[in-house]
Amino acid sequence: MFNQINNVIIPYISGLWTLPWILIGFILTIILGKLMGRGQIDKLMKKIGLMILFFFVPVLIFRIFLNTSFGAEEIEFSIIVISIIALMYMIAFIYAKYSIDKFGLTGQRKNLYYKTILTNQGRSSAFIGSMMLGVEAWRVPAAINMALVGIALFAAIPAYLSYLHRKENKNKKNVKNVKALPWFLKLYPWYLIIFVLLGIIVQKSTYQTSSELLGYEANTILTLYTAITIPAALYYVGAGIHPNDLKKVELKKLIGLDKKGEKGDHWSWVRHIFLMTVIITPLITAIIFIPLYMLGFILAPWFVVIIINSFLPITSTNMFLIPYGIDKKSTAHVVTWTTLVCVPIVVALIIFFGSISTFL
Repeated sequence: MFNQINNVIIPYISGLWTLPWILIGFILTIILGKLMGRGQIDKLMKKIGLMILFFFVPVLIFRIFLNTSFGAEEIEFSIIVISIIALMYMIAFIYAKYSIDKFGLTGQRKNLYYKTILTNQGRSSAFIGSMMLGVEAWRVPAAINMALVGIALFAAIPAYLSYLHRKENKNKKNVKNVKALPWFLKLYPWYLIIFVLLGIIVQKSTYQTSSELLGYEANTILTLYTAITIPAALYYVGAGIHPNDLKKVELKKLIGLDKKGEKGDHWSWVRHIFLMTVIITPLITAIIFIPLYMLGFILAPWFVVIIINSFLPITSTNMFLIPYGIDKKSTAHVVTWTTLVCVPIVVALIIFFGSISTFL
């Protein structure tokens, strides 16, 4: 039985074989939505998403680092990821300042736009980014990126937004501290880091892989359990894509072909955030890291993970940060449209880099 799991089941829920689960999730959710109601399906998927985040992803991360000799290369890449995260938010900061001057925003409107731009530089590394964990050569750098981006999304940015909120309201009476993120999302990045550290500590202490430490049968069960994580996460991604979100009218507004019916500056904000996320940030990332890769300063798996991560869509968890003074409508639109546009781009890049991996 364990030979069949290793030879028949696991290969087909690993690597590039996991990508069709996005389409499966998309199609099945449409069918189930018609039978049960889309609202019920969405509520169920939110619960499933939390189960994947807390009970599957951490165990997969633990197994990855248990089977990795974490050394100088991994530390170097961790520093690179921290630098990239800082670069991303620096791009958002500069872009926000430029746009504020362009729009002539002042007062509360200026603060609202600045916080909305900054927050929506945060990317969906836990679910859509988990696609890269399915490819053996990219697992370690992708896992490092996921863990460090999680700290930025769920700890650093909310702390900064809380500081801005207090600063803006320091002269107002009876202003309560905002508690935007639920406790389990505040906990999540540190919870995930524990599994990273645990994998590293066990590996450094025993110098054994999971198969050596657990034995063939137990390791097969662990491998199967963690292998389920990727198709489950991608099914969740597919299930979260709503066909009704793909509106021709909104698409025209997004790309600036229909400005006649626009009221206020909502769609201008959406266009600028979309431009920053989908074009400017990946372009700057490519300009910096393609020469570094060509000159041999970074490894091929690092380069692939960095480029693909630059195209990740905006994370939907930004909606939890609305109470800090984030524009709700603009955030909802850019989360939707970056998901619709970036998921196919990320899938195409994974297939492309996966197919030429022997030449990198």
